[in-house]
Amino acid sequence: MLRSYRVLAFSLASLAGANAAFADPPKSPGASPARPKQVVLISFDAAREISQWERSRALAKRTGAHFTYFLSCVFLLSPDTRQQYAGPGKAAGKSNVGFGASKQDVADRLEQVRLAAAEGHDIGSHACGHFDGKDWSKADWLAEFASARRIFENAYAINGISPEPPGWRDFARHAVTGFRAPYLSTDKALYEALPEAGFQYDASSVSNGPELPPTRNGVARFALPLIPEGPKAKPVVAMDYNLYVRHSAGTEQPAKAGEFAERAYQTFRAAFEAQYNGKRLPLELGFHFTLMNDGAYWNALERFAGEVCVKTDVECISFRDYVARQRAGQAKATAGG
Repeated sequence: MLRSYRVLAFSLASLAGANAAFADPPKSPGASPARPKQVVLISFDAAREISQWERSRALAKRTGAHFTYFLSCVFLLSPDTRQQYAGPGKAAGKSNVGFGASKQDVADRLEQVRLAAAEGHDIGSHACGHFDGKDWSKADWLAEFASARRIFENAYAINGISPEPPGWRDFARHAVTGFRAPYLSTDKALYEALPEAGFQYDASSVSNGPELPPTRNGVARFALPLIPEGPKAKPVVAMDYNLYVRHSAGTEQPAKAGEFAERAYQTFRAAFEAQYNGKRLPLELGFHFTLMNDGAYWNALERFAGEVCVKTDVECISFRDYVARQRAGQAKATAGG
């Protein structure tokens, strides 16, 4: 009887083992798909001061970030060559933000553009003369885009700067794929002109909060989000100039620079944490090269980027790279489907 029991037990164990070989492996309790990395999109408008080019590139090297620089083309013209630009409905040589300070200043800026591009940063367009285009026609926008591209491509020759780096014109012809409107001022005609001018993305909008950029007529549309700021958590556009107006009514108060830097940092960090711990929608933050309130907002940016861009599950990338990645994913999904 005992022997029969042992044979039966062995047979049951063998059968269980055979069944186990064909069963699905056990799933760990609470297993869930890996979360996407948190994307942070940091950009700079106008891109004039050489020292700020150098400072931003140094920040990128420390943190592994890649930025987008929305360049105003008038800063590639010197006082002697300013007549090369005429904005829609404007006389030649007019600009709301001036021009390059000198031939050498233009040469130094061109070198910064070249270095930034070589380091993987994105060079976008901020048009030329920083005029408000809300009433421009499609033809006006196309003319402004054409001026920006012509000046960028021919900047060395226009200013008599030599030697021109090998491959510069080919680079300039293809590098600029994105746009941000001066004053974030847009109209229907702009969005008709963007795809015709060959742009892949626009970053001129404002949204109620972080969101996935929709693509319309082949152009991805990014938006600076409203984010809570200050003791009362009042929404503000996620850009240094808007913080400057909120904090000091757009006037310099250097004595409060430390206070403003702390407020800006806390604002950036809270907006980041909301996405990092939530849906992980891309967070967009905008800056200028101007050091408002004694550099408070750049100080906040450097502190913020130094903490978050180095995280293994965070990517501080450019608009261009984000768009390229999304398009590659869509192409892969289409091919696989």
